[in-house]
Amino acid sequence: MKQWKVIVSVIVILVIIVAVLFMNKRKMAATTAGGIKDVYYVSVDKVAKKDLSETLSLVGNITANNDVNIISETAGKITAVFTKVGDYKQAGSVLFQVDDELKKAAFMSAEANYEKAKKDYERFKTLYQQKSVSDSQLDQAKLGAAMAEAQYTVAKRQLEDTQIKTPISGYVSARYVDIGSMVQGAPQPTLVANIVDINRLKVKLNLAERDAFLIKVGDQVKVTVDVYPGVIFNGRIESISSKGDESHTYPVEISINNERVHPLKVGMFARVEFTSLKNRETIVIPRESLVGSVKEPQVFVVENGIAKLRSLTVGNQSGIYIQVLQGLMEGETIVVNGQNNLVDNLKVEILNK
Repeated sequence: MKQWKVIVSVIVILVIIVAVLFMNKRKMAATTAGGIKDVYYVSVDKVAKKDLSETLSLVGNITANNDVNIISETAGKITAVFTKVGDYKQAGSVLFQVDDELKKAAFMSAEANYEKAKKDYERFKTLYQQKSVSDSQLDQAKLGAAMAEAQYTVAKRQLEDTQIKTPISGYVSARYVDIGSMVQGAPQPTLVANIVDINRLKVKLNLAERDAFLIKVGDQVKVTVDVYPGVIFNGRIESISSKGDESHTYPVEISINNERVHPLKVGMFARVEFTSLKNRETIVIPRESLVGSVKEPQVFVVENGIAKLRSLTVGNQSGIYIQVLQGLMEGETIVVNGQNNLVDNLKVEILNK
């Protein structure tokens, strides 16, 4: 009997303890739901426009303004050479002479035939006016004169082609034949020399697609080379390709004058600084305010004490700042410190009011 009373007492005590714990849990839940809230403290900054000073500097290759491979347009043996590597030649200068004995004889024959055909045609025209020859005879004389003229033109061109000339003014950068060398004409012409015009030079380089839209033809650039430390060559953007390559870069050509005081050579490396990209007023934000990576940038915008997550489109970076192309307006408040603990639509307390 006494043992049964003890058991009953223990059960009653356990029921009381469970009831108390249950009531305490409900009171704590009610208290939390009624007013105790987590507080998230953040630092903020105002979105503003600033002068974003960008420095875009790329290395390119210096090339000639004109670079022409000279080929032979006739077949034969080289009988004379009038140039060597390093010579400066005016446009139209003869570089090589090909054996022209047969071509000259053919030209003289064609010239004589042409002169005779012209005289025959003039005589037939006179006779036709006197009604001494028929229409068909006059037409035959006219046809003969035209054919003789065509043969004369061909023979003259073939004779001229025995003199291999340069079509541009420039320096001879390579010579591939000597006296006695055999050359061929079309369809597989022989390469005989290379001429480069370096009075003006080009710097060729490739720009990323983002940068290609920030420049335009006519913009001024600064060009430097390692062989002349501290010397700046003024350049001008001549062309920007409308077609990118497989790497999504766009070929750009920049022209510069080749100065006598500091002469440049084809094949040198040059560094180009695009000055037109500097000091552009645009919306910028601190790099540290971003949530996530630059590829998928987001920031928390504070509106009426609530932090709202917003996606951005960003551009170039300059130091600690990054350009915002879309997603923010001037004057909005963004979180710059403490955003790593936030989620969208969370109430925040601003520390640096």
